[in-house]
Amino acid sequence: MAGLRMPASRHLAERLGVSRNTVTTVYELLVSEGLLVTRPGAGTFVAEGHAPDTKRKPPVGMASRLRPLGPSWRVKAFGRDIRYPFVLGVPDLRAFSWTLWRQIANKTLRTYSRSPAHPPLEGVLVLREAVARHLSFARGIACSAEDIVITAGAQQAFDLLARILVRRPGIIVAVEDPSYPPMRMAFAAAGATVIGTPVDDEGIIVDALPAEAEVVCVTPSHQFPLGVPMSPARRQSLLAYARRTGAVIIEDDYDGEFRFGDRPLEALRTSDTAQQVIYVGTFSKSLFPDLRLGYVVSPEWLQGSLLAAKQISGHPGFLAQQTTAAFFAEGHLVRHVRRMRRLYGERRRALLDVIGEAPDLLSPFPSAAGLHLAFRPAPDLDVNRLVAVAAELGVGAYPVSAFADQNLRENGVVLGYGVLGVEDVRSGGLILLEAAKRVAAGRARNRRIKMAPR
Repeated sequence: MAGLRMPASRHLAERLGVSRNTVTTVYELLVSEGLLVTRPGAGTFVAEGHAPDTKRKPPVGMASRLRPLGPSWRVKAFGRDIRYPFVLGVPDLRAFSWTLWRQIANKTLRTYSRSPAHPPLEGVLVLREAVARHLSFARGIACSAEDIVITAGAQQAFDLLARILVRRPGIIVAVEDPSYPPMRMAFAAAGATVIGTPVDDEGIIVDALPAEAEVVCVTPSHQFPLGVPMSPARRQSLLAYARRTGAVIIEDDYDGEFRFGDRPLEALRTSDTAQQVIYVGTFSKSLFPDLRLGYVVSPEWLQGSLLAAKQISGHPGFLAQQTTAAFFAEGHLVRHVRRMRRLYGERRRALLDVIGEAPDLLSPFPSAAGLHLAFRPAPDLDVNRLVAVAAELGVGAYPVSAFADQNLRENGVVLGYGVLGVEDVRSGGLILLEAAKRVAAGRARNRRIKMAPR
């Protein structure tokens, strides 16, 4: 760094364990080359204009060989001035049973310290058995521990599946549009051509799927980010499409464990008779995100390739898996999910009640699950402007367009209620409505100005 004062030659020699003459000689050489300057009575300093170039250029030709992955998927984080952050995908960690988790983890650690073990590639057996029982009961999926592969979260599952299923560059992968951006990025990084397929109130529009798609990624239980469930008719249509074209379906059960009101929908995998649906789940919402545990319910034909890919990708540790298995086995997960479903349900109702006061401005997309809600704006309400004005008033929200690629049929605003209490949800919702009224009033005023006689 230019202007940095160098250590005295005596001190530097002592620190490096060399003679002072050696340090003095080096200093004199650097001064002669113009890299250091001496100031009588002050010392020796780094010369101006000789800061090291920290921006290294890639090897010749490397930049042209990099595969373009498209725009960054990362949504801008809310700033400090946001009092009511309606963040997406984050559960309420304050309500988690940390004391209970710590007790189980300590017990697991004592067992591990007496007999250290590495988990098998497919995951710890007791955890896979627990997951299989849970899915059979809660999601209607007939599976056994042999069908389960434990992963380091859902994102590793997408990455592994992309490595396996993208067999050649340019393979067509169809995703919902809008959709979960990291899933899109995983397949783009593997060399696939990712094509967005529009979504309506019944889920992905099967008739709009490209005929040459070899992989289709969907979130049928709770579409991200609109929240709509895929209708039974649309599910049958998608399965028929897969049988007709030979495409593989990746079912991301996003937020499927938090369902409100009606009976839980069966997983798409439940109706699959041709082993064409690969089911992906995670514990990030039902437990906590930093656990980094997910799973794949794998068809038999995929199992060998999945484990081979996982061998070079790493796997979650034994302690995390064993602790989670014990949490499962003792019934704590079911009780925790039941308690959190009640808490999230109260926040969801509060948000619907508040926004419902102005149905002419915002109306909810049909949804019965998850930790967020999406709202459809009035035809002349600018969503991006709404989000900007809400931020100025201290409310953090997302436009649906932030998760879209190219086939967005309509914009909307998305609000997550995982981290906000009921009162904060109400307060933030009221402020959002105020922002919507301001945007609508401003647009009406501009329209009147344009129409005024000259």
